[in-house]
Amino acid sequence: MNAPRTLDADEARTRLPELTVIDVRTPGEYATGHVPGALNIPLDQLRRTLPTLRQGNGELLLVCASGARSEQARTVLAAEGIGAMTLTGGTQDWARRGHELARPQQSTRTTWSMERQVRFTAGSIVLTGLGLGLLHPAWQLLAAGIAGGLVFSALTNTCGMAVVLGKLPHNRPRLADLDATLAALAAR
Repeated sequence: MNAPRTLDADEARTRLPELTVIDVRTPGEYATGHVPGALNIPLDQLRRTLPTLRQGNGELLLVCASGARSEQARTVLAAEGIGAMTLTGGTQDWARRGHELARPQQSTRTTWSMERQVRFTAGSIVLTGLGLGLLHPAWQLLAAGIAGGLVFSALTNTCGMAVVLGKLPHNRPRLADLDATLAALAAR
């Protein structure tokens, strides 16, 4: 019998003590609230952690905001022979069901979720393209390009803009944070 590939928030909450929870969101998103006990390994840093994850004990539960990035992470791990499950609906569903979110004490800044950052950036570029289009119609192509990118993003369940925004300093982990996460994983 194959292990389940997903857990819903209620199942995950019940099994939390026996799971190693990895939150694959950006550090800024993680700081806004995460599943209690979750360790932060951003999706773009996952390959760096493969040796440590291979040595891990217990089952892995991957978490993101909605479930899309954690499913991408699960696919990467499965290709490397590492079994993991994803949290259906991510931290959004976890919170919607009334489960507590942990927040780091030292974090005073509020970082927007990646979805919110993408919406803001896309909307700003579209408005800029439309505004500049009043000066010269060619600028409207900027708005059309973003619209096309959003449609492509929805159809493929990927987001190139999120990848680019994830590289901004406030969305990047400090090396010391990732090293501490790896040490915590190795100690389990």
